Amino acid sequence: MGNSAKLVVFDLDGTLVDSQHGIVAAMAEAFAAQGLAAPDAKAVRQVVGLSLQDAVARLVDEEQASRVPAIAEGYKLAFVRERSRTDHHEPLFPGAREALAILGEAEYLLGIATGKGRRGLDITLERHGLKEYFVTLQTADIGPGKPDPAMLQRAMAETGIGPEATLVVGDTTFDMEMAVRAGAAAVGVDWGYHEAAALRESGALDVVQTFDSLPMLIEEFLKPSP
Repeated sequence: MGNSAKLVVFDLDGTLVDSQHGIVAAMAEAFAAQGLAAPDAKAVRQVVGLSLQDAVARLVDEEQASRVPAIAEGYKLAFVRERSRTDHHEPLFPGAREALAILGEAEYLLGIATGKGRRGLDITLERHGLKEYFVTLQTADIGPGKPDPAMLQRAMAETGIGPEATLVVGDTTFDMEMAVRAGAAAVGVDWGYHEAAALRESGALDVVQTFDSLPMLIEEFLKPSP
């Protein structure tokens, strides 16, 4: 593809996969292990996408800040237990697989940038049979998490594609801010964990309501250079 190559980087939780139930349950268990009341489910959804330490830090009171590392470790253990349950529910959002297939056939390079650790990402991708679609996988356990642009910058470096030919798809303001800070374009999805208005305010060029409309929108925003 040469200089015509285009990179589309997807968030995972809340964008491709509806993982809120397991995340909320695991966070409640982690807080309970420290003798703390479970955080509000909406508050938990609002921090999905951040690195685990940053997410927990936003959920605790100032006087509980010293417990953040212990809560984060407890969350990891709790989420492993959640994932092993026979009734664990973490479905793909409708149309996700089809959109990835369409973009792959159109020769876009696809990547993931997630607040998950690499082990958790690999498990999710393998469960849904998605690994084949992605050429770069970026996680928050090897550097700064969102909204820092580091993950997106690594994805661009790995694929040799510049920010002018890169677009982020995500459901949170953290995704949009990461893209803006890296000089890339961003498109929001309205079925995730942050409101569409907040996504636009954070830099989304548009917010889609279904995966069906995503490939055409990406083509519009990543038009080939003359």
